[in-house]
Amino acid sequence: MRFLVLLLPLAVGVAGLRAKELFVAPDGSDEAPGTLARPLGGLMKAQALAEPGDTVWIRGGVYKLKPDRIAREHRVWTYIHEFRKSGKPGQPIRYWAYQAEKPIFDCTDVNPPGRRINAFQVAGSWLHFRGFEVIGTQVNFKGHGQSCNFEIQGGHNILERLALHDSQAIGVYLLGGSDNLILNCDAYRNHDFTSEDGRGGNVDGFGGHPSKGSMNNVFRGCRAWFNSDDGYDCISAWESVRFEGCWAMYNGYGPKFEKRGDGNGFKVGGFGNAPLHGVPDPAPRHVTEGCLAVRNKASGFYANHHLMGGDWSFNSAYRNANDFNFLMRPADNSRDIDGVGHRVTANLSYRGLRDFTRLDVARCELKDNAFASQRKFTDASFESLDDPALTGPRQVDGSLPKVAFLRPVDSALAAQAGYTAYPGSKPTAK
Repeated sequence: MRFLVLLLPLAVGVAGLRAKELFVAPDGSDEAPGTLARPLGGLMKAQALAEPGDTVWIRGGVYKLKPDRIAREHRVWTYIHEFRKSGKPGQPIRYWAYQAEKPIFDCTDVNPPGRRINAFQVAGSWLHFRGFEVIGTQVNFKGHGQSCNFEIQGGHNILERLALHDSQAIGVYLLGGSDNLILNCDAYRNHDFTSEDGRGGNVDGFGGHPSKGSMNNVFRGCRAWFNSDDGYDCISAWESVRFEGCWAMYNGYGPKFEKRGDGNGFKVGGFGNAPLHGVPDPAPRHVTEGCLAVRNKASGFYANHHLMGGDWSFNSAYRNANDFNFLMRPADNSRDIDGVGHRVTANLSYRGLRDFTRLDVARCELKDNAFASQRKFTDASFESLDDPALTGPRQVDGSLPKVAFLRPVDSALAAQAGYTAYPGSKPTAK
C-alpha cells in the first residue's frame, strides 16, 4: 500500500506532462499536425485532437469562415463551431489567443436561409475560451428568434477577454450548466435588423437564462454598449444570476443614437405575465453589485416585473430614463406592484429622468444610497462625466479601463456609494 501511495504523485505528475499544445492559424490546414510551424486551419479539427489539459493556441489574423466550416445543423439552428468535448476538473481544454496576437472570427459569409446561427455552441464543460473576437454573426430567420455569438449549455466554463461585436447576434447567451464565469468580455454594436420588425428587440449584449438546477453563474467585469435591445438580460432565468463589476452603456440605441429595442442596461428579472405553471417557485433572487449603467434608452437597472426582490449594491447610474426601476409582481403574478423585498445598498444615481421608481420603501431594505433626489449633486460633484472613456481599451490584464467617471469628489462619499466604492475582488481567472 505504501508503494502505491508513493507512486500516486508520480502518476499525477506524468499525466500533467502529457498535456500538449496545438496551433490553429488562418492560413493553416486541417491536414497539418497542428504544430507552431504547421498549424491547423480550424477549431473543430483542434477539438478532435485535444484532450483534457491541452491548450489550443489561436494565432492572430482574420478567420474568414465559410459555409463549409459549419459543424452541425440541428432543427432551426446552425452551429458554426460546436464544442462537445469536455475537459476535467483541474484540466480544462483551453482555446486561447496566442501571446498578444488578435484572432478574429468573421462569420459574415455563413448565412444559410431560414436558420438561426450560433457562432460558438458550447455544450461541453471545463472549457476556457480567451482573447479573441467574433464578428458578423448573421440572422436569416424572419420569425421570433435570435442568433448567438456564444451559447453556453455546459458547466464550469470560462469565457474571458472576448469581444463579440458588429453582428446581428446576442453576445453571450447562457442557457444551462453551473459554475460558468463570463469574465472581462465585451459585447457591442450588435443589432438584428432581419427578424420581426428589424429593431433588434431580441439582441442583448449578455443573456443569463440558466435552466432549473444551473447554479452559480457569474458575469464579471464585462461591458455592453450599443446593443439593440438590453445590455444584460435574465428574463428567463430559473436560478440566481450574479452581475459583478459590469458596465452597460447606450443600449437600445444604434451608434448614432437611433432608437431600437427595449434599451435597459441591466434587466435583472422576468416572468411577468407568464402562466404560473411556467414560473419557478420560488423565483430566483438575483445579485447586481459594483455595476455601472450609463445613458441606456430605458432603465439603467430594472427588476422587470420579477416575482422576487433582488440584491442591488454599489451600483451607479447616469442619464438613463429611469436610473433604477424596481417594478415587481406578487407571487401570484396577477399585477404590477412597487418593488418589495429588495435590498438596496450604497447605490448612486445622477441625471436620470427619474433616479428611482416603483419602490415600496417601507417594505425594502435601504442603506447608504446616494440618489440624486436626496442629494444636491451638480456636475462639479464628480471627478469626471466623460462617458466615452468607458468604451476605451482595457488594461493589459483584461480588466476594465481605469476611469474617474462618476467618482464623487467628496472622498467620504466616493468610499461609501456607487461602483467606485465596490469592495469586490479584482476580476481574474486562472
